[in-house]
Amino acid sequence: MTGEGRLCLVTGATGYIGGRLVPELLDAGHRVRCMARSARRLRGHPWADRVEIVEADATDPASTRRALDGVDVAYYLIHAIGGAGGFAETDRRAARTFAGAARDAGTGRLVYLGGMDHAEELSPHLRSRAEVGEILLASGVPTAWLRAAVIIGSGSASFEMLRYLAERLPVMVTPRWVHTRIQPIAVRDVLYYLVAAAGLPPDVSRGFDIGGPEVLTYADMLRRYAAVAGLRRRIILPVPVLSPGLSSLWVGAITPVPGSLARPLVESLRNEVVCTENDIAEYIPPPPEPTGFEKSVALALRRVREADVVTRWSSASTPGAPSDPLPTDPDWAGGSLYTDERIRGTSASPERLWEVVEAIGGEHGWYSFPLAWRVRGAIDRLVGGVGLRRGRRDPRRLRVGDAVDFWRVEEVEPGRLLRLRADMRVPGLAWLELRVRRDGPRTLLAQRALFHPRGLAGHAYWWAFRPFHDRVFGGMSRGICRAAEQGHDEEGRPLHRAAADRTAP
Repeated sequence: MTGEGRLCLVTGATGYIGGRLVPELLDAGHRVRCMARSARRLRGHPWADRVEIVEADATDPASTRRALDGVDVAYYLIHAIGGAGGFAETDRRAARTFAGAARDAGTGRLVYLGGMDHAEELSPHLRSRAEVGEILLASGVPTAWLRAAVIIGSGSASFEMLRYLAERLPVMVTPRWVHTRIQPIAVRDVLYYLVAAAGLPPDVSRGFDIGGPEVLTYADMLRRYAAVAGLRRRIILPVPVLSPGLSSLWVGAITPVPGSLARPLVESLRNEVVCTENDIAEYIPPPPEPTGFEKSVALALRRVREADVVTRWSSASTPGAPSDPLPTDPDWAGGSLYTDERIRGTSASPERLWEVVEAIGGEHGWYSFPLAWRVRGAIDRLVGGVGLRRGRRDPRRLRVGDAVDFWRVEEVEPGRLLRLRADMRVPGLAWLELRVRRDGPRTLLAQRALFHPRGLAGHAYWWAFRPFHDRVFGGMSRGICRAAEQGHDEEGRPLHRAAADRTAP
C-alpha cells in the first residue's frame, strides 16, 4: 500500500462505483482500505496489492468498528437494492450500524452517494436511499451526501437498461415515465465529486445535488443513444396502462437486468430527478470538462467494444442469491452432495484449453445443448433470477467475483482451475468446476458439477434434471475440448475474434 494522504475506507468495493473509486483515490495520493464481506472477492483487481483489505459486514458493529479504526474518510456505497424484498430494513440497519461505528471510531468524514429525493412521493428505492442519507447526517460525523440521478457509464445497470432497450426495440410501447425529466451524470464526473469530497471542510455536513450539464427525458435519452450508436431513429409510443410492476417485467424481458433489480430502478423513474441547487460549487469546482450525455454514451460504448469495462453492475451479487456468502454453507464433508464428474483428454495444449475454459459463457456460450441453456435462463428470469443475458465483464479474462451469465466466479487459478458458483434461483447451492492439467502427452479437462440440496425440493430438482446431464455436462466437456483443438466457439466463430465482433452495437 502506498501514499501518504488521508486513509480512506471504501465500502462496496466489489460493486460498480466502489470498484472504480478505489483507483481514483489511489491516483489522488490517498491510502485506501477496502471493506468487504469476503476479501477473496477483491483478488484479481489490478489495484488489490495497493490497498489494505478488511473483512467486515456493515450490519455487524464489532467488525465494522475494526474496519473504521484510524480512518479519515469513509465512503458509504452499500445498498441492498435487488434483494427479494425488505431491502429498506436491511439498508436502515446497515446505515445505523455503520454510522454508530464511525462515530465511535472518531472518523473524520463520511461520504455517501445516494439518489435525489425532492419529490413528495418517492419510490421505495429513493425513499430508502434518502433515509440512509438522513441516518448518516444524524451520526454526528461530518457527512457529504451526494445526490445523483441516472449515472451513465459502461457497465452500470442504468446504462445496460438504456442500451438494450434502444438496441433491441426500434418501436417501443412504453409507460408514461419515459417523459419524466432526468438530469443524468457521467460516471467519471460522479467519481470526480466523490474523490474531491474527501477534502471538504470539517464544518460541512449536508446533502448536495450533482448532475450533468443537460436535463432530458428518458425518451430523449433513448433517441440520443440510438443516434450515438448509429441506429435508426427509435419510435416511442407511451401508454398510461403500464404500471411499475408491468414495466419492470417488460424491462426484465428485454434487458439483462433481472426483475428484482429492474423494478426499483423503474419505480424511481416515476420521480423527476433534476438538481434544485448547485451549492457544491462553493466547495468543489465543476469538473474541468463536464461530460455531456452524448460523450458519456460514446465513452461507454467504446469501453464495451474494447472489453475495457473495469466494473459492472453485476459485480455486486444480488442479495439473497445462492452465490452470497452464507453462514450455513456446507463444508462438503457432511449432508447430501450430488456430483457429476467427467474427465476428457485432448490433443490441445494446456494453455489453449485454459484459454477456452476462461472464456466460457457470455458471447462464447456453454458448448453444449444451447436450447437447454436458453430455456434454463428463461426459467430463471421468470422466477426473479438473473438469467443468461447478464454476460461477462471481459470476454477473455476472469477474476474472483465476476458474473458469468447466471454463475459467479468463486475461484480462479490461472491455467489450472475455474470454479463457478450458481447465481441462479435453485433450491440449494450449486457449483461448476473446471480443471486443466497435463497428463503425459495429453491434456486433461476435469469437469465437476456439484449440488447441495436444501430440503425435499432440492433433491427433487437434482433428479428432475439428472436425465439431461449427459447431454448438457457431457456435451460441455466434449465441446470445450473440441473448441480448444479447432480454435472456435460453439457457433464456429474464431475464439480470438468472436468477443470483439459481438460487442459492437
